[in-house]
Amino acid sequence: MTAPTPCYAIAHLREIAFGPEIADYLRGIDATLAPFGGRFLVHGAVPRTLEGAWPGDVVVIVFPDREAAQAWYDSPAYRAILPLRLRNAAGDVILVEGVEEPHSSVELLARIERRVAAAAGG
Repeated sequence: MTAPTPCYAIAHLREIAFGPEIADYLRGIDATLAPFGGRFLVHGAVPRTLEGAWPGDVVVIVFPDREAAQAWYDSPAYRAILPLRLRNAAGDVILVEGVEEPHSSVELLARIERRVAAAAGG
């Protein structure tokens, strides 16, 4: 039996209007994460852009698995504070699963090649 694959909630927030509602959101979010095993990996750090453009901030929260991440996002506790952020920051939020260990790019390439071959009927 394999261990659950961690899932990450990643937010790229732009045009943040800091004020009372964002402060209330920040005061409330930690308590919404705890029941789902979520914790911040990146929060409040200024990114160093190496390629392209990255206006704004990045937030990364890790959860034990995709089900826990989705349950947190859909939870009444998080939904109660979500409008505070939505009214005060434009951005994108995604859930993405991590890789199983050990992982290599060559293994990923092999999976992609198998999918391409199957789609081509081979």
